Amino acid sequence: MQYFVTGATGFIGKRLVKKLLARKGSVVYFLMREASRDKLPELLEYWGVSKARAIPVFGDLRQPKLGVSKDDIKKLSKTIDHFFHLAAIYDMMADADEQMAVNVEGTRNTVELANAIGAGCLHHVSSIAAAGMFEGIFREDMFDEAEGLDHPYFATKHESEKIVRVETRGAWRVYRPGLVVGDSKTGEMDKIDGPYYFFKLIQRIRQLLPPWMPTIGLEGGRINIVPVDYVVNAMDHIAHLPKLDGQAFHLTDPDPMRVGEVLNVFCRAAHAPTMSIRINAALLGFIPKSVKKGIMSLTPVRRVRDALMKDLGLPPDLMTFVNYPTRFDSREATAALKGSGISCPPLEKYAAPIWDYWERNLDPDLFIDRTLRGTVAGKVVLITGGSSGIGLAAAHKFAEAGAITIICGRDEDKLLEAKKEIQAKGFDCITYPADIADMADCDRFVQLLLANHGVVDVLVNNAGRSIRRAIEASYDRFHDFERTMQLNYFGCLRLTMGLLPSMIAQKRGQIINISSIGVLTNAPRFSAYVASKAALEAWTRCASSELSDVGIKFTTINMPLVRTPMIAPTKIYQNVPTLAPEEAADMIAEAVVYKPVRIATRVGVFGQVLHALMPRVAQIVLNTTFRMFPDSDAAKGGDGKKAPQMSSEQIAMQQLLRGVHF
Repeated sequence: MQYFVTGATGFIGKRLVKKLLARKGSVVYFLMREASRDKLPELLEYWGVSKARAIPVFGDLRQPKLGVSKDDIKKLSKTIDHFFHLAAIYDMMADADEQMAVNVEGTRNTVELANAIGAGCLHHVSSIAAAGMFEGIFREDMFDEAEGLDHPYFATKHESEKIVRVETRGAWRVYRPGLVVGDSKTGEMDKIDGPYYFFKLIQRIRQLLPPWMPTIGLEGGRINIVPVDYVVNAMDHIAHLPKLDGQAFHLTDPDPMRVGEVLNVFCRAAHAPTMSIRINAALLGFIPKSVKKGIMSLTPVRRVRDALMKDLGLPPDLMTFVNYPTRFDSREATAALKGSGISCPPLEKYAAPIWDYWERNLDPDLFIDRTLRGTVAGKVVLITGGSSGIGLAAAHKFAEAGAITIICGRDEDKLLEAKKEIQAKGFDCITYPADIADMADCDRFVQLLLANHGVVDVLVNNAGRSIRRAIEASYDRFHDFERTMQLNYFGCLRLTMGLLPSMIAQKRGQIINISSIGVLTNAPRFSAYVASKAALEAWTRCASSELSDVGIKFTTINMPLVRTPMIAPTKIYQNVPTLAPEEAADMIAEAVVYKPVRIATRVGVFGQVLHALMPRVAQIVLNTTFRMFPDSDAAKGGDGKKAPQMSSEQIAMQQLLRGVHF
């Protein structure tokens, strides 16, 4: 037998052609654009045949008679037993004009060619979308009864099927597959569509919660999912049966699941928590459309909705179809497949390979460069306080990643030592002596940066001063509060505001503020330090609200206790578990790559939650630690050279609250 196939290079088409070529003595002609000629060897290898059996016919779906030449039309005339039309857009989110050009006009051009060559039978691959949003059960012999065709995908699928029914001169058959997903055995798929849109959400839930934890989800209408191998096998079988011309066949799951059930099947396949409580989206139906439309027209609501959908990788109007109202009767297809051994498997049987293939091959995160080099290579990164500790460790990372790394500090000799240390590893950095706490020097530094580098892409406000001293020991030391505020707040603020205009001008930039876990836990003895960092965090929240729509990202890192020169005077910290500077630098790298609003440890977040929910309990816990860990010798005016011996209670407490300032 001889076949002609459009869409032979597509996901379904490739598999159908392979199935047709498996028939003894079969020859397949297939439409191919001239621009895709170089794909021919790969296709022939996939099909396992030579050019003698898989013959390209060059043309274009958008041209009359598919743009096939007169010579080819003459050659094909009266020779094609079966003409399969699969070329179409199978994407509900595609552009409306594109869908019209391909689905409708492309089908019209296909029918024109089929008529011109006198093809034996035209097999048109439609979709269950041709039924629109029909309320109830849609039978295979129904067509004109379709309703709710407002969406361009539904409209073009219905119109293209109408063209086949009305304009085809010879025999025709129509196939309406459900939502086609990957192969039921391998999971192989070529794009994200249908239920795949929810996979990123499931993945996020799995990352946040243990599998045993119940969650709340949505319930909706029944979603009809079919694997591609079932669709191909069914089409191949039905197409070669006699006396079925002029009929439509629903290649659907006879027992479709509701949206919530489908999501739970994939949750189990992903080892994610299942949605034990499902809220039926139909409950929202009592809200008049005019009211919903009015609410969604509000700019804040719309922007929040768009941001949430974008973050989860969901198309903007996907929720419109959650309450899909149509069921599909497939008795004709079932009767035609009887005795063939071909049937649609239940989703539970193949959900695991579908999920596995997506996570290994289609997850959008796989195509995003999440390396530090991919994020900062060639960009200007400024790290204040970069001559030692966290700043120097971060400078090593950024220099190694190919960033134009700039470090600043008050001590020029230390800056030169830091530069030599980085150069010894084969990388480089730029050093500037600057006192961030001096407003005049800060302004000078900003002008120098802009003159020499044009713009700073990433600013890491790392320079800071910490003072560990109880309030009772600070009555006559008001300057402690002034100098911590001068550097930790005013200095950071002066530098940030000096660099922001150039960032806003290029609509790109990130400010990373190194704050403290003490802001979340309200650590005693650090009132001066915590207050200065809290002030910076408050300003950052205000600034991020103002500048989120101009490309400026802010990240606050509530850094736990890190073993740096800043904590060296407090000898008790010699026996307290702390982060290494390199671990702190990893947190900064994470901030640059992922650009979260905040990075904090679990202990820090727990402290914040405890203060919010049970402030009295939080006060008792912290007061206990305050009395348990006394002021250092340095704070008391001593030499502070000897680390105090820690009691078993102190050791237990600092192990329990790792990273917290005591």
